[in-house]
Amino acid sequence: MTGLQLSYPTRQGLGTLSLEAGERYIIGRGRHCAVRLDGSSVARRHAELIVTHDAVWIRTLGSRLFVVFNGASVREAGPLNNGDDILIGGEKLAVLSEPETSSSPIITSKPVARAPQPEALETTPVALSPELARRFQEAISQRLDLYHREALQNMSATELREKAEASAWAILENGEITLPAGTDQGSLVAVVTAEAVGLGPLEHLMADPHVTEIMVNGHECIYVERHGQLQRTDARFSSETSLRSTLERIVSPLGRRIDEGAPFVDARLPDGSRVNAIIPPLSLTGPSLTIRRFPDQHLTLEDLVGFEALSPAMADFLTNCIEHRQNILVAGGTGTGKTTVLNALSRHISDQERIITIEDSAELRLQQTHVVSLEARPANIEGSGAISIRELVRNALRMRPDRILVGECRGGEALDMLQAMNTGHDGSLTTAHANTPRDAVARLEVMTLMAGFELPLRAIREQISAAVDIIVQLTRFADGSRRITAITEVDGMEADRILLNELFVFQRNASHGSRAQGQHRATGQIPQFIQALQAEGQPVDLSGFQTHPTGHSHQPELQAGAF
Repeated sequence: MTGLQLSYPTRQGLGTLSLEAGERYIIGRGRHCAVRLDGSSVARRHAELIVTHDAVWIRTLGSRLFVVFNGASVREAGPLNNGDDILIGGEKLAVLSEPETSSSPIITSKPVARAPQPEALETTPVALSPELARRFQEAISQRLDLYHREALQNMSATELREKAEASAWAILENGEITLPAGTDQGSLVAVVTAEAVGLGPLEHLMADPHVTEIMVNGHECIYVERHGQLQRTDARFSSETSLRSTLERIVSPLGRRIDEGAPFVDARLPDGSRVNAIIPPLSLTGPSLTIRRFPDQHLTLEDLVGFEALSPAMADFLTNCIEHRQNILVAGGTGTGKTTVLNALSRHISDQERIITIEDSAELRLQQTHVVSLEARPANIEGSGAISIRELVRNALRMRPDRILVGECRGGEALDMLQAMNTGHDGSLTTAHANTPRDAVARLEVMTLMAGFELPLRAIREQISAAVDIIVQLTRFADGSRRITAITEVDGMEADRILLNELFVFQRNASHGSRAQGQHRATGQIPQFIQALQAEGQPVDLSGFQTHPTGHSHQPELQAGAF
C-alpha cells in the first residue's frame, strides 16, 4: 500500500480509490475505467495513475489531452502528494492520505480496468480465438476507415494508435464485441490495437534490446535471434490477413508494395531495421517476414575490440587504412556483421570530405555532416521506373564525391565501383558476400561479368588488383559470435593470378569444440602503403605487425550476438 487514496466526484457523492503499489489505474468516462468521471470534457480514457512502491504519477493518454495539476495544465505530473488538486474536464480530484478509520460513509471504487503493463504483454499472451480477434480488428478498421489509404497517409503513427485504442474501447463499451469471462480488457485492447495499426505481436520483440533478428514463418510461427542463438517464441498473429496487413503498413510509407504482382520486397522500419518480406505463391508456408535489427548505439572499432571481434592492433591498422584512403572491401556471409563493420570504419572518415552512400535499403548511419544518401528504387506497379544501384553509382561520379560507400555489391555495379576506385575516388568502401578473401575476389570477377560487357578475364583481374587495397573478412561461428577472421592485402598480379597477402588472421583453438575461442595474430607481413609511408620518412609504428598473438584466448560472457 502507498498510504494514499484518490477522491473524485460520482453521481452518488464522493468516491475514493485506494492506490496499490505496482498498479496502474485508468481515469475517464468509459464504463471500464477504474475512476469514472461524467464531465462532458472528459475523454473515454483521459489519463492514468501510475503507482510505484514509493510514488504516484499521473499522465494523459492522448496527445491533445491535458490535466490541470495544482493550477497548471500539464500532460504528466508527479510524484503526487497529500493535498494535490487535479482537474480533469472540470471534475476535481484530490490525493489524500489514507485514513486509518473513517467516521463518515464513503463510496469505495474497485479497479475495473488498468493500463496494460509491458511485462504482462511479453510473458502472458492474451487468449482470444482467431475468429474473435479477426472480428475485433475488422470493427476497429471500419471505425477508422483503414480500408482507404488516405487514412494511413494523413495520420501520424501516434494519432492512428490513439484513435484505434479509443475505437477499441468504444466497441467494448457499446457491446459490439462480447469477450469471454475473465478477459483482461486492458491487455486485450493493447494487443488488438497493436495488430490493427502497428506491428502486432512483433512490438514487444522489437522492444527487447537483446533481439537482433525476428523471423516470421507464417502467421503462427515466429522465431527470434538472441545472443546469436535462434529461439522460437510463443507470439503469433491472429490470422494470415493480419500478417499481410502488417506487411502492407511497413512497405506503404516507403512507396513500395507487396502483392501477387510484386510478391517480395526489401524495406526498412523507421528505426533503420532492415526488412525482407515474401508472400505466396513464392512462399509455400504463408507470408514470411525477416527483420534485421541494428543496435541503437553506433558501434565503433573500439567497441568491436571489446567484443573481441578484432584485436587492438587490427583496429589501429584499419584506422590507418581509412585515414590513408585505402579502398576496402568488407566480405562475409549473411549475418556476419558487414554493415556494422562498415559503419564503424566510416566513423574515421574526415568531416571535411564529401561522402556519397548508395544502398538498396538505407542502413548506413554515418556521423559526418557532409553525407548524401542515395537509395535504389524498385519498379512501380506498371513494371517501370526502377533505378538500380549501378545507375546510382554512375550518377554518384557526377556528384563530386570524395568517397563512395556502396552498401553491398550484388551485380553489375561492381564494375562501376571498381572504375570509381581506379579513377580518383580512393578510400571508397563496399561489402560483398563471400566466405574467404579469395572467394571475395572471385565474386568480384563474376559480378563484373554481370555488367554485360565481354571483358577478358585478365582485364577484369587487373581492374580488381588495381582498385581494391584491403579485404576485411568476417565470419559468424556456431556459438553466434562474429569476428574479423582475416585482413588481407591485394598485392597486385603475378601472371593471371591476383596475389593476396594475409596481414592478420584469427587462429581458432581446436580444443574448444563449437566454442569460437582463439587468438588474433599478425602474420609478420607489412602492407605496401605502410612501406611507402616509411620510405617517405613518415613515422610508422610496426609493432602491430609482429607475429606474436594480438588477441585474448578467453571468451567474454556477452560476446555471442553482442556484435
